[in-house]
Amino acid sequence: MQAVILAGGLGTRLSEETMNKPKPMVQVGGMPILWHIMKIYSSYGINEFIICLGYKGYEIKEFFANYYLHSSDLLIDTEKNIIEVLNKKTENWKINLIETGLDTMVGGRIKKIIPHLKEHESFCLTYGDGLSNINISMLIKAHNDSKKLVTMTAVNPPGRFGSIEFGKNGTLSFGEKKTEDNGWINGGFFVCSPKIDEYIDGNQTVWEKEPLQNLIKDNELNIFKHNGFWQPMDTLRDKTLLDELWLKDNPPWKTWE
Repeated sequence: MQAVILAGGLGTRLSEETMNKPKPMVQVGGMPILWHIMKIYSSYGINEFIICLGYKGYEIKEFFANYYLHSSDLLIDTEKNIIEVLNKKTENWKINLIETGLDTMVGGRIKKIIPHLKEHESFCLTYGDGLSNINISMLIKAHNDSKKLVTMTAVNPPGRFGSIEFGKNGTLSFGEKKTEDNGWINGGFFVCSPKIDEYIDGNQTVWEKEPLQNLIKDNELNIFKHNGFWQPMDTLRDKTLLDELWLKDNPPWKTWE
């Protein structure tokens, strides 16, 4: 199975980081968040990727073009102009880097990569800025069992603020941040049939509007509820949180060894 990753947006809400790089290349724990997303899929045996490029897409191309050098230990002899690989560290990945346009909306980006999909085979789809411990195998099974064109993951977003808890006799305490009650939203992890091409008009189609709404009308949208960890990287505050979680012993989205 292939995984399609949307990596072409401007990332304006994270402008502190995205002035010089595309949002999926913003680092979490020293590696691009895009790498973390790919490692999640790879841990479930999905190693073929289609990355939809747009804003500063050449940065992503250069990262993977030099990935072998980035991830390996080297001996460089400048006098003899020799590079020797001492310890190869790489991934079993096949990566299609597809230019989908600077101003193309998400639906348009999906439509542009349809020719690169395996015919008649469902594919995974996600945004290039969110991490989760979602069980990809269970998501795919739920999609296959549903017989529908699209399965969308629904999540409870993390609360933005801690709570104040009131006790007896006027006592109070500060509680941890909680998920929002009944606040199910699009978690960004999809499984789709290539037939979704029929629901997308062109470059300016917003995937989250007409295509998903029409899929609902046609009873072709399945929902997979995920109650575990999910965190987008929309702002600098989100990036800081993910960095802090990565430094802990067991980052919640790290499904690989």
